[in-house]
This record gives sequence, structure tokens and C-alpha cells, in this order.
Amino acid sequence: MEKQKKLRLFDSVLLAVTVVLVAESVAPAAAIGPSQFFWWALLLVAFFLPYGLVSAELGTTYEDEGGIYDWVKRAFGPKNGGRVAWFYWINFPLWMGSLAVLFPTIITQFSGKEFGTVISTIISLLFIWVVSFVSFFRISESKWILNLAAFFKVFILLSLGGIGIYFAITQGVANSYTAKNMLPSLDINSLSFLSVIIFNFLGFEVVASMSGEMHNPQKDIPKALVIGGLLIAIFYILAAFGIGVAIPYDELTTDTGLIESFTILLGSGGGWFVTIVGLMFLFTLGANLISWSYGINYVSLYASEDHALPKIFKWKSEKTDMPIGAPLLNGILASILVLLAPIMSNLGLDDIFWSFFALNLVTLLASYIFMFPAFLKLRKIDGDRERPFKVKANGAMLKVITYVPFVLLIISVLFTIVPLNLSKDELIFKLPLLVGTLLAVFIGEFVVKHSLKHKDDDINKEANIHENVTHQS
Repeated sequence: MEKQKKLRLFDSVLLAVTVVLVAESVAPAAAIGPSQFFWWALLLVAFFLPYGLVSAELGTTYEDEGGIYDWVKRAFGPKNGGRVAWFYWINFPLWMGSLAVLFPTIITQFSGKEFGTVISTIISLLFIWVVSFVSFFRISESKWILNLAAFFKVFILLSLGGIGIYFAITQGVANSYTAKNMLPSLDINSLSFLSVIIFNFLGFEVVASMSGEMHNPQKDIPKALVIGGLLIAIFYILAAFGIGVAIPYDELTTDTGLIESFTILLGSGGGWFVTIVGLMFLFTLGANLISWSYGINYVSLYASEDHALPKIFKWKSEKTDMPIGAPLLNGILASILVLLAPIMSNLGLDDIFWSFFALNLVTLLASYIFMFPAFLKLRKIDGDRERPFKVKANGAMLKVITYVPFVLLIISVLFTIVPLNLSKDELIFKLPLLVGTLLAVFIGEFVVKHSLKHKDDDINKEANIHENVTHQS
């Protein structure tokens, strides 16, 4: 008897909100300044909508758990699929490490309790391994975590937006909003943050990869993307305005800006509310990782079974059929990053959250670059396949939907890693990020090439065995 599927449309919408709505990246996006609202609106139309449509079509047409890896492999071969799987995976432990470093900092911010290096490290490691442990189980068994986190995120961002609007009406704002400064100045520093806004829109393919646990994925996935997408855009913009009301943009910190905004807006009498928001925020950090881990781990498992990633990713539970190798590697690498954090702090790299987060952001954006041309090619080489949800566009419009977000991804990666001026601050931040990105590329090339070589060796070995058996017969 087939196991009953448990994810309904309501769960799918909440899953979309949980995966895509990343509360901790609102502050980095708000640091762009008043022009952020122009960029939010532009990227909503130019990137978010075509990305959602492409994800919906690919996710419902190709229901393999390989997700983005499978789409690119079908279009451009196993080597490019392996590259995508590598970047898609490596971003996750980097992100987990950044959030683990942030976790004790947030506790200090709303509780006032300072932690020493040892205690902070222990808290961060506990956070990592709790998330890794939950990732061993099916998403339907932990959907209450994701649903609760979705409500918490909505509450936090709506509260910040609502309190910000009230504060703006009654007491004014910390930043001036004029027609002039809300238009883009094309300032190089501001353009470097555009990748953060695009990052805030990513994750819909994770929802699509969960189609195997949905009641009616052909109908639910597109609806979840549209409904969830509209809600997400509203929540982000409201929260960004709330932060802008509370803190001058040139004084905004990228790691603790969200909680700090609540503290400023509510004053001394709102300490209890800030504590509640802080606890909710901590819960959402773990839920973010848990929700993403399912898509990341399944893609890694699928790629490994296809010999595009090392065999360790192929390790899964015989009882639950869930990936085990990927969650363990995630936890180990994130733990190493946490242990390196005090060393980085001693070297003067105090904004450790942003350093890890930025490298995670770059590798994740890189993993999507092949996805859009893959969509266009699959329309050509596999056009006869049934598409339960199909983007209603052809010709020039289909190319616009494909290549505009493709170009935006490339530009965002370049603006994030390449020093755009010779100032000391720019070089100190961008050069390590550039080196880290190049290392990720080189290691990925080696890993994929080595994995595919093993595939060829296995095929040759099987051919030789078959030949010998035939000869003996």
C-alpha cells in the first residue's frame, strides 16, 4: 500500500515561505539604502517572476529528486550537472556556518547576556548538529517545524513593517526618502548588494523537488509559487522599510540589524517583545536550514548516484531512504568554519557572519546560472514531453524570460567578488571572497572530474566482466 502523502497546498505555500523568506538577509538588503525599493521592484519583475515560472515548469515536468542537477544534466551533460550539484551543495555548509556564528550573537543582543569564546562555540556547534540531525528525517515528519517557522517569519517581518509605519507617522524616520534618493544612483557599493536581493528570491526549486510528498504537485506547485511569491515580496519590503525607519543606512550592521531595529523602535518598554521576537528569530534560523537541507541533500544524493559527486553523498538510511552522507558532511564542514571563527576574529575579520554568508551567497548564485539556458534547451530537445505546467511564452518572450535572469545572476556574482575600486575596505572584503570563490571552483572541478572518472572506470569494469563471462560461456 502506497504511503499517504501529507503535503497539501497550504503546507506547500508555507514551505515556499519558509524556504524563500530568509529573515536574516533582510538587513544586508536594507543596507543598500533608499534605492533598495527600486531594486526590489525591478528584480521582482526581472528575476523573481521568470525564475518562479521556470522552476514551476521544470519541477512539474521532471519529477526526479535530482532537481536542478537533473535539469542541467539533461540539457548540458553530466559534467555541467556535476558543477551545478557541487555549487548547490557547498553553499549549504557555508550558510550553516554563518548562521551558527550568528546564533549566540542574537541571544546576546536580546538577552544582554555575554558569552565567552568557548561557550559561543559550543552553542554554535549544538545549533549545527541539531539541524543536521533533523535533516535525517522526511520533510513530512518535520513539517510542523517549517509551518511554525513560516508563521514566525511572517509575524516578525509584519511586526517590523507595521511598527515601522507607526513610528514613521508619529516620530519620523532615521533616513530621508525622496524621489531622488529612492532612484538608483548606480553606485558601485550599492550594486554589490544586489546579489543579496536575488538571494532572497531563491529556493522555489526546493519546493518543486518535494513534489513526491504532495497530494497534487501538478496543481499545487504553481499555486504555491504564485501565492507564496506574492506574500514573500510584501513581507520583505515591509521589513526593509521598518529597518530604514529605525537605523540610518550608513550605521546598519548586516548581521544584527533586524533585532536592533526592534530595540530602537520599541525603546526600553518593549524589552519583552524584543525577547519574543529574538526567540522566534532563532527558531527560524534553524528552520531555514532544515527546509533547504531536503532539496540540497536530495540533489547531492541523486548526483552521487549518477557518479557526478563523490560516493559519500550516496550514503542513505535503509529504513527511511533519506540521505545521511550529505547531512554529515554539512555538519562537519560547518563545524570547521565555526572553529575557525575565533581565528578570523583575531585576524581582524570581525564581521564573520557576512564573510561566510557572502561566500555562501556567491556559490548559491553560481549554481543557478546553468538553470535558465537549460530550461530553454530542454524546450527544444525534449519538447514533446508532457508539461503539466508550461510557461505560456514562445519565441522572443521565452528568450527574455530565460536570459534576463541569467544575465542578472552573472552580474550579481561579479559585483560581489570582484573589487570595484582600490579602497582598503573594498580590497580587505572582496579579495578573500574572490580567493574563496576561485578555490570553490577549482575544488569543484577536481571533485566532479574525479567522480565522473570513477563512473567510466565502473562502466569499463562491468564491460570487462560481461566480456569474460561471455567468453567463458
